[in-house]
Amino acid sequence: MTDPRLPPAYLRPGVSSFADFLRDQAPDLLPGRTGLPQGSAADLAPHATTIVAATFPGGVVMAGDRRATMGNIIAQRDIEKVFPADEFSAVGIAGTAGLAVEMVRLFQTELEHYEKIEGSTLSMDGKANRLAALIRNNLPMAMQGLAVVPLFSGYDVHAGQGRIFSYDVTGGRYEETAFHSVGSGSMFARGALKKLYRHDLEAEQCVEVIVQALYDAADDDSATGGPDLTRRIFPVVHVITEDGGTRMPDADVAAIADRVIEGRMGRPDGPAASLTTEEGGR
Repeated sequence: MTDPRLPPAYLRPGVSSFADFLRDQAPDLLPGRTGLPQGSAADLAPHATTIVAATFPGGVVMAGDRRATMGNIIAQRDIEKVFPADEFSAVGIAGTAGLAVEMVRLFQTELEHYEKIEGSTLSMDGKANRLAALIRNNLPMAMQGLAVVPLFSGYDVHAGQGRIFSYDVTGGRYEETAFHSVGSGSMFARGALKKLYRHDLEAEQCVEVIVQALYDAADDDSATGGPDLTRRIFPVVHVITEDGGTRMPDADVAAIADRVIEGRMGRPDGPAASLTTEEGGR
């Protein structure tokens, strides 16, 4: 007996891609299908940056700052930019915040739908390809200034290692080695990672390196929010291993951020500054 509340297409066995099903049955619900009114200003939409990811033996860490900007205005101080995609992967958003969050939700549904239809999870490469297709569908909006450029990472259960994938606005997919960052502060974050990253880092050490990178990004990029000691707002950090992905408790991230900031209080001149002062006083 059919359910009269649902169209027949919703009750028939279909393809494993939820996005393809939505494209056939309700294309207006897909991200990027809503056009902008003539003369609208894309820079008035809240934008999110910066996302950083790094691998360590046995997994991968992804983190994002909490600031969203709208032009030269701070639109939100505690936005979340890193989300679990499924049990073994996470996606971080950079770009137009509203469209990016909508894309993440569709991506989460896409992976869950595939697992229910096929009875197994997608491979890591399969997940990365599905996200690339969603980004490609947003290309018309990206051409109007509303780009979404996420960072995708996860633990590959078959390869037994963490992996990181970056994208461009056309849906181009690129696998990164060791670490990567996207967003307006990514240049400064990657510069920090080049100095601090090692291949033999433990999970907590990897988190500290990433917090250091976000701190450097916030120090030079006004769109990236650093640890907010007054409001106790700290980066969102996800750690993914063979046991699955977990969000690091805010208290643990706060302890690492406090340690990083305390170590930076004497910078940029560092110990040499006090040495010069002592010599000058002699």
